[in-house]
Amino acid sequence: VSGGWELEVHGTEAKLLRKVAGERITVTFNINNSIPPSVDEETQEDQKPDEQEPDITSTPNFVVEVVKDDTKQTLVLDCHYPEDEVGHEGEEESDIFTIREVSFQPTGEADWKDTNYTLNTDSLDWALYDHLMDFLADRGVDNAFADELIELSTALEHQEYIKFLEDLKSFVKCQ
Repeated sequence: VSGGWELEVHGTEAKLLRKVAGERITVTFNINNSIPPSVDEETQEDQKPDEQEPDITSTPNFVVEVVKDDTKQTLVLDCHYPEDEVGHEGEEESDIFTIREVSFQPTGEADWKDTNYTLNTDSLDWALYDHLMDFLADRGVDNAFADELIELSTALEHQEYIKFLEDLKSFVKCQ
């Protein structure tokens, strides 16, 4: 991923870390359940033999955490790829990911507190939502980043899938 991100992978969970101007930005995602459901059976039956299957891509939900050096709070933005946006190149430039929820969590806590207020963006003023998207873009989390995240997640998912199949083969063979 371009933009000076460090990658840490632990099984199916990946973290991208970056420090910018007194802030630490962490993007975390998990590849489990990140492949959207396939198209209808009918569409596949109607497909001509010479037509290629669509590429399987991983579009995981991801969490962006922003920690400022001088605060004890972390701004947490829960993001996802809406199913209808992925892979559709519209005439108008639109965001390929959306912010679902926003909250503050104590910095350094392993588990987030359910007692902290979480704002669902469905009820958020569009101007404030745009400011939050600009806030992310200023920190390198924009459409280009989201595209690269899909590529990275897809590569990690394929790698884990192959490893899983190899492990399954070994397990089933073993008697």
